[in-house]
Amino acid sequence: MADDRRLKVLSAIITDYVRTREPVGSRALVERYRLGVSPATIRNDMAALEDEGYIHQPHTSAGRVPTEKGYRLFVDEVARIKPLSAPERRAITALLAGAVDLEQVVARTVRVLAQLTGQLAVVEYPSLRRTALRHLELVALGPTRVLLVIITDTGRVEQRTVSMPMGCAVDPLVLESLRTRMNAALAGRVAADVVPVLTRLAERVPEEERALLSSVADELIEALRPDGEERIVVAGTANLARSTPDFSSLGPLLDAVEEQVVLLRLFAEAPAPGRTPCSTTDAEMRVSIGSENHDDALAEASVVTAAYGAGAGTAVAHLGIIGPTRMDYPATMAAVRAVARYLSRFLTGTADTAP
Repeated sequence: MADDRRLKVLSAIITDYVRTREPVGSRALVERYRLGVSPATIRNDMAALEDEGYIHQPHTSAGRVPTEKGYRLFVDEVARIKPLSAPERRAITALLAGAVDLEQVVARTVRVLAQLTGQLAVVEYPSLRRTALRHLELVALGPTRVLLVIITDTGRVEQRTVSMPMGCAVDPLVLESLRTRMNAALAGRVAADVVPVLTRLAERVPEEERALLSSVADELIEALRPDGEERIVVAGTANLARSTPDFSSLGPLLDAVEEQVVLLRLFAEAPAPGRTPCSTTDAEMRVSIGSENHDDALAEASVVTAAYGAGAGTAVAHLGIIGPTRMDYPATMAAVRAVARYLSRFLTGTADTAP
């Protein structure tokens, strides 16, 4: 639909419905919005919008409410990502400033996002598969066990316990030598490079280091495997409870959030920066509405996601919100984008700049 006036009418209907949760009539549009046309023209436009499936009448003698198709058009053609207010920018800075490591900043980020949007917020930790190794630490835990600490260039830290084969003991000198060799070979490498590098390293290490290298390599490869477990954190579940009238049943959605499989799939489908996603107004973001989520648990929900990373085109993870389709899309998209950019700047060491 290319009629600018009807787009304005649709925008006004959605804005009013999001604010009041009440069906919107032509009289309300005349009284609250300066559309520059007569009430009769607005009624004609509403009839046309209804015929085209963008709004519908929930019951006789009621006003109109947006359909999923209407929200989609609003997001694609009408909604503009509005800038954050000064108080919102200060809130992000105040709540995220002072975080000293990735664990802290992710924990704070998900709370900030939930507070800013009033929705359920989800933040994915930087994927081990999409980041580069910064350092490996090997610490003896006993005669036959070693702690493998994986540190990535995003600051993510992962720990694995390595058990030596039967009859093999951990020699501290061998452990230190292997740690030095592995760091020299793997520092700066991404997951896809690890296996061939380890294969070449196994051919060169002294005999006394091979059993230990084999055991450590197995755990490292397991941590970096493509279907390895990703980590996400969630905040604002209570916000969904406050949106109960917008859902016929919250149970399936809450179950999906708890299981996290659905959330990880949504992130996997989200675009990386620099790619053009379908159905959105910002190349950094993705907005999926209702049935577009391809999951019954999210059939009445909208999901706004954005990628973050250490630089342009280097997405390492995603964050986003889940809420009812009746949401303030411009404000929500602005908050998601701003928080994603702050998290990206944290990874590059420039998080003290304004969001």
